[in-house]
Amino acid sequence: MRVSFVLSEVFTGLRRNITMTIAMIITTAISLGLLGAGLLVVQMTNKTEQIYFDRVEVAVFLTNDISTSDAECSGPICATLREDLQNFPGVQSVEYESRTAAYERFKKVFAQQPELVQLARPEALPASFRVKLSDPKRFAVINETFGTQPGVDRVVDQAQLVERLFSVLGGVRNAAFAIAVVQALAALLLISNMIQIAAFTRRTEVSIMRLVGATRWYTQLPFLLEAVVAGLIGSALAVIGLFTAKSVFLDGVLEDLYSSNIIGQITTSDVLYVAPLLGIVGIGLSSLTAYITLRLYVRQ
Repeated sequence: MRVSFVLSEVFTGLRRNITMTIAMIITTAISLGLLGAGLLVVQMTNKTEQIYFDRVEVAVFLTNDISTSDAECSGPICATLREDLQNFPGVQSVEYESRTAAYERFKKVFAQQPELVQLARPEALPASFRVKLSDPKRFAVINETFGTQPGVDRVVDQAQLVERLFSVLGGVRNAAFAIAVVQALAALLLISNMIQIAAFTRRTEVSIMRLVGATRWYTQLPFLLEAVVAGLIGSALAVIGLFTAKSVFLDGVLEDLYSSNIIGQITTSDVLYVAPLLGIVGIGLSSLTAYITLRLYVRQ
């Protein structure tokens, strides 16, 4: 097999159908870029989930009579509850928050809303235990065990509030994947059309090669390599686009959220982790589509 001849045929084919080649590369780059964005959102969601699960607590709110009469949690009901919580399996720490302490924390949290602070009264805020679990998913066990204990008003899992945030991030991720799938279908159709057009424009050369003894694989190899080259360039452009979007746009817009540790940061390592996958998907889909097209539509 003459490698120089095959390579010359590849670049000749790409040059002859330059507009179709450019369209295929751009479409492949966009679809792979969206796929990469979806994967980066998944990584950011996982990091954010870890940040919040490290913070979330289970709040065991006490009844109004205990909150009012036992500010130091020294009475038998409150003290027994604290001891039982501390000794319960999976509980890392238990912190008692009196009604006065809850009001002080409320004022700090809503310091930017003085009207709300003026309306609030310490009597409206119950005392509570702030329970840190080694596994935040064990909330149901805590709720079943302590939810009906004397002196307990209700048990609240902060993780349920966090899950609402994750559902929004999950929606963004699913939308990116859905758009990527549509773009990928368009890229596959363009690859198939390009291979058919390339084979049609070179049908005379292919016929002559078959008459002088060239194998079917040898005559079709340039078409496969054309698709691989286009997929490789599209993958490279997608990776460059992700790096550019991260450096130029995301790092600036999300800087405050990153520094406040509100959401997980997308790092250069995350993009480098996704890049090989995009290359494999781009080259793999391009070569597979070209092979199927040649088997179905090109008989020579």
